[in-house]
Amino acid sequence: MNVKKTRHGIRVRLEAEEIALLRALMEQLLDLLDEGQGEQGELAFIGIADKAPKPSDPVLARLFPDAYRDDREAAAEFRRYTQMGLRDGKREAARTVLESLGEPGSDIMLDEERAQVWLRALNDVRLALGTRLDITEEWYEEVQELDPQDPRTPMYAAYDWLTMLQESLVRVLW
Repeated sequence: MNVKKTRHGIRVRLEAEEIALLRALMEQLLDLLDEGQGEQGELAFIGIADKAPKPSDPVLARLFPDAYRDDREAAAEFRRYTQMGLRDGKREAARTVLESLGEPGSDIMLDEERAQVWLRALNDVRLALGTRLDITEEWYEEVQELDPQDPRTPMYAAYDWLTMLQESLVRVLW
């Protein structure tokens, strides 16, 4: 991975394996965002759901946290008016990353706005992976003691790589 600011924009160069990983993760995020949507009701065309219960999937609950932790009724009402739009924004960000991916070894050129969209999508994937892996601040120490044959090892590696990609984009943007 190589991320560099040029006079033409932000250049991201990824290896074939990195492109495949990023593509798979964004596609999985899109699948996850499509899950559990259910019937939205007759106001869905303007972005308001009849009912928008808190997701039972911990990952979706992390991606769409309650706005009011101490007031379930206010949280449900807020979710009713905002969740469809938030979900659409997350889908659009993931699609933008997928559309940006080129052939291995070719440069991916991003303007600052598209780089911001990439950051949002990368953050969503990291939140999803981090929730599934139960990432804590001590996760680096835990991973060092992990058996290399543990089936979670590749997911931890993907999380670490996403963190580095996100940090690289942040560094060139600011």
